[in-house]
Amino acid sequence: MGVRGLQGFVGSSCPHICTVVNFKDLAEQHRSRHPGGTPTIVVDAMCCLRYWYTPDSWICGGQWREYFSALREFVKTFTAVGIKLIFFFDGMVEQNKRDEWVKRRLKNNREIARIFHYIKSNKEQPGRNMFFIPSGLAVFTRFALKTLGQETRCSLQEADYEVASYGLQNDCLGILGEDTDYLIYDTCPYFSISELCLDSLDTVMLCREKLCQSLGLGLSDLPLLACLLGNDVIPEGMFESFRYKCLSSYTSVRENFDKKGNIILAVADHIAKVRRLHQGEKKLEEILPLGTNKALFYKGVASYLLPGQRSPWFFQKPEGVITLDKPVVSMISGPESHWEVPMCTDPESKQEVPMCTDPESGRDVPVCTDPESGRDVPMYTDPESRQDVPVCTDPESGQDVPVCTDPESGQDVPVCTDPESGRDVPVCTDPESGRDVPVCTDPESGRDVPVCTDPASGRDVPMCTDPESGQDVPMCTDPESGRDVPVCTDPESGQEISLSSDPEFKQEVPMCMRSESKQKLPVGTNPEFNPEAPMFTNPEIKQEDTINTGPEMKQQVTMVSDPEILQVARAHHVQAESYLVYNILSSGEVECSNSLEDELDQALPSQAFVYRPVRQRVYSLLLGGGGGGTPSLKLLWLSQEPGVQARRLDTLLACFDLSSSREELQAVGSPFEALCCLLIYLFVQVDTLCLEDLHAFIAQALCLQGKPTVQLVDLELDHVDPRAVQLGSLLVRGLTTLVLVNSACGFPWKTADFMPWNLFDGKLFHQKYLQSEKGCTVEVLVEQNRSRLTKFQALKSAVCRACVKENRPISSRRHWRPHHSGRWGRQESSSHRTSSGHSRSGQGQHWRDQGPGKRSGVCLTPALDIGCVFT
Repeated sequence: MGVRGLQGFVGSSCPHICTVVNFKDLAEQHRSRHPGGTPTIVVDAMCCLRYWYTPDSWICGGQWREYFSALREFVKTFTAVGIKLIFFFDGMVEQNKRDEWVKRRLKNNREIARIFHYIKSNKEQPGRNMFFIPSGLAVFTRFALKTLGQETRCSLQEADYEVASYGLQNDCLGILGEDTDYLIYDTCPYFSISELCLDSLDTVMLCREKLCQSLGLGLSDLPLLACLLGNDVIPEGMFESFRYKCLSSYTSVRENFDKKGNIILAVADHIAKVRRLHQGEKKLEEILPLGTNKALFYKGVASYLLPGQRSPWFFQKPEGVITLDKPVVSMISGPESHWEVPMCTDPESKQEVPMCTDPESGRDVPVCTDPESGRDVPMYTDPESRQDVPVCTDPESGQDVPVCTDPESGQDVPVCTDPESGRDVPVCTDPESGRDVPVCTDPESGRDVPVCTDPASGRDVPMCTDPESGQDVPMCTDPESGRDVPVCTDPESGQEISLSSDPEFKQEVPMCMRSESKQKLPVGTNPEFNPEAPMFTNPEIKQEDTINTGPEMKQQVTMVSDPEILQVARAHHVQAESYLVYNILSSGEVECSNSLEDELDQALPSQAFVYRPVRQRVYSLLLGGGGGGTPSLKLLWLSQEPGVQARRLDTLLACFDLSSSREELQAVGSPFEALCCLLIYLFVQVDTLCLEDLHAFIAQALCLQGKPTVQLVDLELDHVDPRAVQLGSLLVRGLTTLVLVNSACGFPWKTADFMPWNLFDGKLFHQKYLQSEKGCTVEVLVEQNRSRLTKFQALKSAVCRACVKENRPISSRRHWRPHHSGRWGRQESSSHRTSSGHSRSGQGQHWRDQGPGKRSGVCLTPALDIGCVFT
């Protein structure tokens, strides 16, 4: 994360950048400067997850009660000294960071493989050096913080930009996180979460001003430095040769610095030298190996510019000033990335177009990219065509005139509108009259020659000057010689005829068209005479390309068109009240990060495959538009009519294909209704789950209710079982899936009913799993508690009856036949019940012969699980 090598450089080479500070003191100073204001810290929550997860056990699926207590203590400590916290979570992975995201997931897979190797070899949890965040930690942390009354937001892109922007615009005390990008943003102070001592509220502040002093740079130079070093947008290898060139010419190499440290100093020194030159920003562009990466490089620099900020390192500057009438200014993401650029709305087309600042007037003007030169040029609206066209400033009149790119020279040339054809054509200034006249390029000489419009064909034809009369006359191309020859108008027919040079008299002779052969003959010649005489076709004059208004502006494309539904989904997303729903509606993508799964264990499925049918039905619900019996989102989300809550529950059960289990689930009631729904789904999906597994899941949920957190902390395990590790992660992933389905269906269940701190504890489940595997009785599993025993039997009966309805009786492992030993194939993504030969889901097909949702009246046909990213 962040800028490559910068964290190590700051820690080892520039320790003076880091200053120990105390939040309580800073809060008091802030209140003295802002009477009546509340000191606020913006927290990049994704950077803090490792710091917050303090429980010793992390391998068994998560110690959620302990974790919730740690979060409560964190919030309480800051609240006690009058500091407000606002938490930001990553909401989406930006496309220009997707490759980096995938690399990290693949790296996580290798880490997970080492973890399972260690467990199998040592039957214990690895040390903290191999720590892996429990599944669902980021998702459930949002809900935990909201439960604790904290303001929690989910970003519409990766959170660091929104964190930096919020901190700047709201004059916050600072940013708490662990990402060197916060040293690059020109925003409020940046504090390290890893150095935070919660007891004293001491931490380390990393000062970007001191960093600039050490590097000899200004704050506005830091985005350029970050991109040249490499970050999440710019691959580290893009400027590797440039960095080594800087290092080879750097004369102040410090022996006490490592190689990476000296590279950072060398690149910074080069930036500082270039900046002192006249028009240094242009010279830097000349020496950078941008090539095809030019646009990506610009986007990388711009990704650090917060609202209202500009960079001196944007190289092209407009030369003219033309503004749209009453522009509506907004900020949107560029078409291929999510960094924000100034936009205005064209009142004619209603489309948003980018803007740049005119250095002379300081006003924002719309721009387009010239496809030939690749440069950005300002635009104005042509009153005739109502299209935006690029412009330049006429040095004579000082007025802005439209331009196009000459394909031969690659230079921009002014254009005018031909009143006859209504088309834009290039112009040049007639030295005699001083007027602008339309031109085209002579392919032989490469020079621009004036043109006129042929009134008969409506086409532009070149002209030359008659040396005798001094007047301009039209020309056509001689196909034999390839040269342009003048034409004249036959006074009798009114047709234009070409003039050919008579080789004898060296005079121009009129030519006419022979209708049969489409040949042109000299005027006055018998058409039958000398058919081999020189002939001239009247080829269509190749037109110069009309004005290019730049690449088509890509507007935001969403998967649904109903603005009301998008607005509701967006609000729930930003307020961290839902999970993945807005991602599906807006971009059709979801991310599924790594879980603790043993890829060598073929007996248990990957969680991505297990829950894929549910996701498919959610896609059908969200993107189906209410057709085919699927309830509309407006009904589920917005209706207050009687009975709509029951319809929401019907839809939720249909997403799990468990409409037939409604009676059993209602008998269970809150708070175990959601857990039993998930268990029924899991046992129907995965044939290698047995009665002992069900006992462990139910017993831990019941025993958890009466245990204080301190008792869970002191719980010790005989050993760690790799299968139990996978089952714990599988259940927690199911709880995150419940969050998604409940959000999509309009919240038929209370969110608290499937929060893990109310239903699941990793070590407690592991203990019950080991006991159940040993053959311990149910009484032992529920710790000899009669009340729990009664509830245990009720929950077990509900799950088993529902599974029997789905033709999936749950048996003890002791009664299994040999084929249950692990025929699950992880690569068989289209089949879920392989051990008994019964496939629960095909590629886009419904699971049951009876058809989807026939018992509830809700029809949800699975959609293909494309557009998802899994590892």
